[in-house]
Amino acid sequence: MALNYPFQFDGSGRTAMTGEADHVRDLIEQVLFTAPGERVNRPTFGSGLMQLVFAPNSDALAAATQVSVHAALQQWLGDILMVEGVEVRREDAALHVSVRYVLRQTQQQSMVELVKTL
Repeated sequence: MALNYPFQFDGSGRTAMTGEADHVRDLIEQVLFTAPGERVNRPTFGSGLMQLVFAPNSDALAAATQVSVHAALQQWLGDILMVEGVEVRREDAALHVSVRYVLRQTQQQSMVELVKTL
């Protein structure tokens, strides 16, 4: 069990906890949706993905985004998971990100899909 993200309380007034799969999803979300420079003591933490919603859509941008997202996940979560693939799509004011990964501890394959709307 791990702390739920974002931090919240459960129905009994205690700190909300979550399972391993949800915790890993929360960690991926933190890395992807945090802009570099946003965290005071970790200025390189994050992927800069949120800035792409405002960038012109192109194949080159999609390829560069996939590489940068993959690199950010490997850098910050490489001890927890191995990234097998990243897909990024931009639709109007929404950003769709799919990440396929394997948990290092259990060798369990999983996929997370995140959508961020601005």
